[in-house]
Amino acid sequence: MNSLVANHVQPGVAPDVVPSHTEKGTAAFRRTAWALFAGGFATFALLYCVQPMLPMLSAAFALSAAQSSLALSISTLTLAVGLLLTGPLSDAVGRKPVMVAALCAAALCTLLTPLMPSWHALLLMRALVGLSLSGLVAVAMSYLSEEIFPQHLGLAMGLYISGNALGGMSGRLVSGVLVDHFSWQAAVGLLGGLALLAALVFWRLLPDSRHFRPTPLSFANLANGLRLHFTDRGLPWLFLESFLLMGGFVTLFNYIGYRLLEPPYGLSMSLVGMLSVVYLSGTYSSTQAGVLADRLGRHRVFWPSILLMLGGLLLTLFSALWLILLGMLLFACGFFAAHSLASSWVGRRALEARGQASSLYLFSYYVGSSIAGTAGGFFWQHSGWTGVGLFIAALLVIALVVALHLSRLPPKQPVA
Repeated sequence: MNSLVANHVQPGVAPDVVPSHTEKGTAAFRRTAWALFAGGFATFALLYCVQPMLPMLSAAFALSAAQSSLALSISTLTLAVGLLLTGPLSDAVGRKPVMVAALCAAALCTLLTPLMPSWHALLLMRALVGLSLSGLVAVAMSYLSEEIFPQHLGLAMGLYISGNALGGMSGRLVSGVLVDHFSWQAAVGLLGGLALLAALVFWRLLPDSRHFRPTPLSFANLANGLRLHFTDRGLPWLFLESFLLMGGFVTLFNYIGYRLLEPPYGLSMSLVGMLSVVYLSGTYSSTQAGVLADRLGRHRVFWPSILLMLGGLLLTLFSALWLILLGMLLFACGFFAAHSLASSWVGRRALEARGQASSLYLFSYYVGSSIAGTAGGFFWQHSGWTGVGLFIAALLVIALVVALHLSRLPPKQPVA
């Protein structure tokens, strides 16, 4: 069996017993995969459960589409800000403790959200949910990059992203169905309870870090990490990709519900929520993209994934419902594949301060979600779905150009 010995020796551990990285097929790999799957599931269920509720929030609080989208955008914005702190924090104190505390805090804040008496109080609690979730989102990629055997990192990252996809789908599906029969408070409370269970599973299953080396938390270390990452030939472009891809993805799913609730479709909230089953394509595409990337190279799989997103978007511009649904499916499939590839690519290019590199990637990711997700509401108000589609298409065309540039860069680390 192949193994890769750690590049450092942990204090008190003899060099000949330094543990190898976790390999596919081992019990440790399965525990890691299931734990990160549960963590990703809970994270995205909590983050996106409000998305199918946006039309209901618009009606309940007399809000425009853009204003209602703040229930999601405020969470992604505070998550993005939190990433700048929690990634470096995990470099100093450890990966698992930060992730466990973050997931528990987010679940508790979600359970408190239904008790909020006003729109502004709801936004405040959603902001705290996003801030809490930054602790898991920032650190998960770093943990995998450190603990998983490099040849199997693409698969492990794909499994984690598939948990994200399933969580995002379940959050939307459960809340979309429940708000048709009960209240938004009941939907959010149920998801908060499920997230607490996921936090327990995560804590029990995830192996402790074996290759983590603490880096003192200081301004000098943060500045040095920034210099390293932004002078790299590939990392800044990957940060830009995360902004563009996530911005387009959130914009589509923020406003497609408004379109399908209106004539000639007139779908119910339950049916609009159930359309999130297209996220299931992400559980397949993210894993398969990782496997293909491990075999062929990320640069050969990344840009076709963006093309798939663009093709799916174009189908949603037609009026036939079946074409819109097919377009949503292909769009989600391409997005989760591209996100999985870019995530693991960051882990391979960042040789130092990986927690900070992951944070910068995901900071761009959620800033894209906040800015583009809210901006899409103005396109919807003034130009309908055609305006929204053209806005997303512009983001994806830029992303495709960047991906083609990345495909020409030599790998920073040898790919076995």
